[in-house]
Amino acid sequence: MLLPSLPAALQARLSGRHFTVDTLGQSESEIFLFDDAVLKVAPQSREAENELQMLQWLSGKIPVPQVLFHACESDTSFLLMSRLSGVLACDKAYMQKPEQLVRLLAQGLKMLWAVDISDCPCQSTLDRKLRAAQYNVEHGSVDVGDAEPDTFGAGGFRDPEHLLSWLCDNRPGEELVLSHGDYCLPNIFLQGGKISGFLDLGRAGTADKWQDIALCLRSLRQNFAGKFSGQPQPGFSDELLFDALAIKPDWEKIRYYTLLDELF
Repeated sequence: MLLPSLPAALQARLSGRHFTVDTLGQSESEIFLFDDAVLKVAPQSREAENELQMLQWLSGKIPVPQVLFHACESDTSFLLMSRLSGVLACDKAYMQKPEQLVRLLAQGLKMLWAVDISDCPCQSTLDRKLRAAQYNVEHGSVDVGDAEPDTFGAGGFRDPEHLLSWLCDNRPGEELVLSHGDYCLPNIFLQGGKISGFLDLGRAGTADKWQDIALCLRSLRQNFAGKFSGQPQPGFSDELLFDALAIKPDWEKIRYYTLLDELF
């Protein structure tokens, strides 16, 4: 496979270098992996702008990729980042150690929550999230087929419009912290018994702490059930996560933010 057409400065930097293509993600982005760098090519969007801002702002605060180059051409964002060390949180070695994995993911959440958000450049509060969800619904970009089985249809919501209406009518209060925005196992790198990096920060910003908890819990359930690997792994229970966080679950908020994510 060849690299896409690149800005001249980036082409000169990467020409002749070996790379592989990352096929794990489910976004519109193309990810090219080099020995020491990662090139993300994506349609220019608010998420792409958000990711650049958050990577720059978070540098030195928590482990995130370093921005090596960025440019926009022909409505396309070209983001070259340093490559993180370690393995994804969904790596088989960690999936076979659920207590250790959950403890590390809880540490990652606490790392995010410890960051001072007083000058955070990006907001992911419910006002913004619901406006973005409305845009997705109105433009027909919600993938109903990718939703959880009980979200739409019998016993669930009629359609995305029905879900959006419910979300607007039942919005909870917010406990604002630094939120990753998509705190799922493939977006967290682990190495040496600690978090070695956070990836895919296009939805990061200030948001309710339960946003990340809800998506973390969903991701754990799905991965341990074998949804993506086809190989269920034993040993995980919801209680492991809340014991590691030392908090009681707020099931109403967990359901709310899980449902909200169905519109993205």
